[in-house]
Amino acid sequence: MNRLKEEKIIKEISKTIADTCSIDTELFTKYNVKRGLRNEDHTGVVVGLTKIGDVVGYERKEDGTTAPIPGKLYYRGISLEDIVRGAQHENRLGFEETAYLILSGNLPSKVELEEFSQLLSATMGLNSKITMHILDLKGDDIMNILARGVLELYTFDDNPNDTSAHNLIKQSVNLVATFPTIIAYAYNAVRHNRGKSLHIRHPKPELALAENFLYMMKGQNYTPLEVQILDLALMVHADHGGGNNSTFAVRVTSSTGTDTYSSISAGISSLKGHLHGGANLRVVDMLRNIKKNVKDWTNVEELDKYLIKILNKKAYNKTGLIYGIGHAIYTISDPRTVLLKEMARDLAIEKGRLAEYEFYTLIEERAIHNFMELKGKSVNKQVCANVDFYSGFIYDMIGLPIDIYTPLFAMARIVGWTAHRIEELNFKQKRIIRPAYKSASDVKEYVSIEDRM
Repeated sequence: MNRLKEEKIIKEISKTIADTCSIDTELFTKYNVKRGLRNEDHTGVVVGLTKIGDVVGYERKEDGTTAPIPGKLYYRGISLEDIVRGAQHENRLGFEETAYLILSGNLPSKVELEEFSQLLSATMGLNSKITMHILDLKGDDIMNILARGVLELYTFDDNPNDTSAHNLIKQSVNLVATFPTIIAYAYNAVRHNRGKSLHIRHPKPELALAENFLYMMKGQNYTPLEVQILDLALMVHADHGGGNNSTFAVRVTSSTGTDTYSSISAGISSLKGHLHGGANLRVVDMLRNIKKNVKDWTNVEELDKYLIKILNKKAYNKTGLIYGIGHAIYTISDPRTVLLKEMARDLAIEKGRLAEYEFYTLIEERAIHNFMELKGKSVNKQVCANVDFYSGFIYDMIGLPIDIYTPLFAMARIVGWTAHRIEELNFKQKRIIRPAYKSASDVKEYVSIEDRM
């Protein structure tokens, strides 16, 4: 079949989409359908139970109503802030401790943490065949290469379909340890495909996971503060409850009984989307646009004028959205943002970019103010800066390429994904996740092919 005929067929079928895939929004109200599994106030519909993570943005009052509160994120019932402060107080990295807590449900003893950290570092190396396969893959999207790399791991697992507790933990540790290596190798392969020199640095067993990643990406060209803030970024992204899209994708696929690698690749595919893990790329692009169009970074009036243009769909991409502002659950504050913002200032001082950091904080303040003035009453919701607002700026200051911003999210979230998969598979009464969809199509008579127009 020639190309013109192929295009004609595709074009004819594509014309039908506007009609066949359009559903009257009034039907969602009529049948009480929870679009996007959201309630009318945009909170998530409760569809499951978990002991792993808890995301809190509201408190329920005695009269049954809810009120916004400063956001809290709990890992296994322990406040993320307390976990971070504990590691900072003892002047040590905290991602390995966070991973142990999320996977096991308990804080490790000093010996357990040391042994677990050593296990992760020793497991970071990849099979030489997988390494060569990653380096040979074509394409510019590292999230796609990551997904394919994970599926490749299936073929090198002696018991890929074994869902015993022992094997699930073994697979989980292997995935947490190898994600940084796959991502670093994938980036260098993409870079090489763009005509650059190929630099492959293998992980060192004496380095912690965050430092190993920086070493594989940058050689020795990194500072202790860069290691600390990347470690923090991994901690704050490690889990976010069972309802976020990628974790839910892992739980949905796990409920079918599929293997770990297939389920995790589904989570990667979900996270890649610009409304989920890819959102930080939108923030980076928007902030670049604001910096270009606001000449005086200290002029509140000039900044307000441009932010109002964005909100009124007259500037930037004309969607009316200020990316990085607002969250489905957090209202007054996102605890992850609070922690990242705090250390971002230290890094900005180290990199000589304090003025840029202060401009970011001003954008955050004025974006929230202007949103509440223009749209706050209509949406009946308080908004705050979410974790994506500062993460891209932090990665840029570290010197990491934009190609790996979303893969970095996956590098942290693999901890939560594997923990939620294990929990889903260990319910006493296993049941495949299968929500209902109401048909909005009219019943039609079948027409024989001779009588069709």
